[in-house]
Amino acid sequence: MSRTTRLSSSLLRAAAVTGVAALTLTACGSGSGSGSSSSGSDEVKVGLITKTDTNPFFVKMKEGAEKAAKENGAQLSTAAGKFDGDNAGQVTAIENMVAAGVKGILITPSDSKAIVPAIQKARAKGVLVIALDTPTEPESAVDALFATDNLKAGQLIGEYAKAAMKGKTAKIAALDLAPGVSVGVQRHNGFLKGFGATEKDVVCAQDTGGDQAKGQTAMENCLQKSPGINVVYTINEPAALGAYTALKAKGREKDVLIVSVDGGCTGTQAVKDGKIAATSQQYPLKMAAEGVKAVVTYAKDGKKASGYTDTGVTLITDKAQDGVTSKDTGYGLENCWG
Repeated sequence: MSRTTRLSSSLLRAAAVTGVAALTLTACGSGSGSGSSSSGSDEVKVGLITKTDTNPFFVKMKEGAEKAAKENGAQLSTAAGKFDGDNAGQVTAIENMVAAGVKGILITPSDSKAIVPAIQKARAKGVLVIALDTPTEPESAVDALFATDNLKAGQLIGEYAKAAMKGKTAKIAALDLAPGVSVGVQRHNGFLKGFGATEKDVVCAQDTGGDQAKGQTAMENCLQKSPGINVVYTINEPAALGAYTALKAKGREKDVLIVSVDGGCTGTQAVKDGKIAATSQQYPLKMAAEGVKAVVTYAKDGKKASGYTDTGVTLITDKAQDGVTSKDTGYGLENCWG
């Protein structure tokens, strides 16, 4: 998603992966530096590969992995693409981490299909591979998946929007991610399921890439196509804030319901400020922490994590609706990221 921040100052930097300028590879641990640790050789080596290193979601994921590594006596190496979609960079990161002797790799795939051959090669060499946040295609290409139930995340805001509309006829705009991306498809379908709607009820659908500026443009286009829109589903909170800006410019910000997914701190604050009615909050720190623990367990006793682990999602709103379980923005801001 399009979330931008700088890396935590606690993250040590090392040399760029040879031949791939888009990728940064570092290691953290007691006395670590230049991609390796000078601490005891008994440390379990764990790799974390994210889509980018500027996205607040992945910054928080790294923080969770770093903390878990320290608590469990592991050595953590991290890598990230220069941009979302840098599959070549992620392939090189896998190859370098395997060569460095990692016991397990945690990865948020930039390309769920294209990354599979590199993952298969790593697993063939005995490396445990766990996908975080984004499943591979097929999901069975990795040993395990630790992620938000994105269908449920969409369903929660769909149920909320349905209750908040109180029987009014809905004219829905869907500000989506991009064609064929599993996370976007699941959230979109979950919203429709929760609302009890079908694609016929969506009067306008636009792709935004999860970007705020593109979200604003998409909303402007939708308002031109169907001025009577009264419900806006958005793939994430940057897209939601873009939609809010477009609606405010038309004087419509108070009579259109906006719902979203992510639970970042900026987005959760937007819920508190009344710009977004509700959001489904997910927990990247937990995904990474549980992933590190799984690799350490595998290294120590050979037990492999398997299948899908739901890392949780919570509906956040200050305007609770009967029959829809939620928590307020006080809780949301205590547990947000970014």
